[in-house]
Amino acid sequence: MSVRPELLAQLEAFFANCMINPSLLHEDRYHFIKRFIEFFGGQIPKTDLYSNNEPPSKKSENANASKEPEPEPEPEPEPESEESDIDLDMSGVIEPDEDTPQKMGNPTLQPTEEEIAESQAKRSEAVSAFIEKNYEKAIELYTEAIVLNPQASLLYAKRGQIFILMNKPNACIRDCNRALELNPDSAAAHKFRGRAYHLLGKFEEAATDLRLACKFDFDEQADEWLREVTPNARKIEEHKRKKERKIQEKLERKKQEILKKAQENAKAYEDNTRTSQTEYPGDNPENLADFYKFLNDPDILEAFQDPEIAEAFKEISTNPTNIMKYQSNSKIMTFINKVAVKFGTATNIPEGLPFRMHGFMSNKRPKPQDDVGLD
Repeated sequence: MSVRPELLAQLEAFFANCMINPSLLHEDRYHFIKRFIEFFGGQIPKTDLYSNNEPPSKKSENANASKEPEPEPEPEPEPESEESDIDLDMSGVIEPDEDTPQKMGNPTLQPTEEEIAESQAKRSEAVSAFIEKNYEKAIELYTEAIVLNPQASLLYAKRGQIFILMNKPNACIRDCNRALELNPDSAAAHKFRGRAYHLLGKFEEAATDLRLACKFDFDEQADEWLREVTPNARKIEEHKRKKERKIQEKLERKKQEILKKAQENAKAYEDNTRTSQTEYPGDNPENLADFYKFLNDPDILEAFQDPEIAEAFKEISTNPTNIMKYQSNSKIMTFINKVAVKFGTATNIPEGLPFRMHGFMSNKRPKPQDDVGLD
């Protein structure tokens, strides 16, 4: 019976492994090879693995028992809150209000001329109540005006202003949000919402709104409020920039570690190839059985019929660092990870898996009758 050249190459590599690790031939699955060697007068050397006539499983258990437990990894430090180490001026910040949301009116209602006129009359009454500092009455009248004309952006902003005076910043924000839905350029809505954010200690949001208020319609009070929140807002912004820099530096270090590890793996592969004169990196005997399963796996064979996958795998096999160029190729990475899952490894390429697949790197699929295994 003739054996295909690529399988001869596999046998040659397997026997090279056996010369380095003779314990492999003591395994039951390779008994026929041991019997073949002994038939011609050869002798398989005993190894430490079986020196006490212990079965492999027992020896493995004893070896594991003698190992010291690995230290548990140190827990990741708890992430710091964004403002935990910032010295902020919290004067003026109050507890948030928890009141039931106020009535907003029907946003789809298109008021008649009579309703608009009546709404304006209610607004005039609300202004009078506001001047008299009867804020509850002013809120009630502004609400009636809003129900009559829910499309008037300024009515919401003015009611929001009164909610600020009543120390109800959340209610003010709700009103200003609706005002800005109706008119995104409302200086009054940005102004009062900015003040409400300040009262809640949301300094960045406050600074953004107050800057817009001064941009759309400069107001001395809005400018004064902006000057109050700016120092805190700048501290938070600087803190975030530093935090972002640290994250980027950490990612860069991680990237360099990955590249260094890939280069070390590639060098180890080249050194081992020169030493063993085979095409196998690492030659881990425990992985050879998985390799032969790999060669005959239907899914793997089918995938290699795709020229793009075959070429990519060949490049990665030649130099593991080449995997970096395929990180954005979902088809290639899906295949690599599929291989990883099949072999129960946490990395993208199974450890010890032969990198050059000989005949399987071509587009021609081998015939089933030509598949010769070692089991």
